[in-house]
Amino acid sequence: MPSTNVKPLSESTRDKLKSAIGDLEIFLNGHALPQLVGEDQGNEARLFYKGLLSDLRHLLVFSEVAYEKLGVVLRRPNFDQDFAERALYEVYHQCVNAFFYPKNECYSEDGRYAYTGQDAIRFRMKPVREVRDIVLSVSKIFEELRDDLSYYESDYMTQRRMQGQK
Repeated sequence: MPSTNVKPLSESTRDKLKSAIGDLEIFLNGHALPQLVGEDQGNEARLFYKGLLSDLRHLLVFSEVAYEKLGVVLRRPNFDQDFAERALYEVYHQCVNAFFYPKNECYSEDGRYAYTGQDAIRFRMKPVREVRDIVLSVSKIFEELRDDLSYYESDYMTQRRMQGQK
């Protein structure tokens, strides 16, 4: 990727991660499993929300680590393009993938809805409003990151292998 694009991409990625981190922190600090499950729902709902909260916590941690790495590369007096590209690669493969392929599969992306203007996220069961809102809110951020960082899906590592690096 041209070196002129890496620094602005690092800055915009860091800003988007900051926004996602803020949203996730507010949600996770304000909601607990008993509150989401409620009294009327059974064990299936409990497992659903437990898995969802776990996935969102992992996403938050991955995003915070990536945010810090991008902060380090942007604060250095001499911009280290290799370090920045590696950090962007990790954003794609850890943060973006953690969002779109959650371990507990409480939601998934249905690509058939992506072009209809409807939300492409489909939940395994109908969630409470707050859960739906946070997932759809951060989905927009991670969709943008996926589009911005699509180069780092495979081309980055192919380029590194061709150069003889890991």
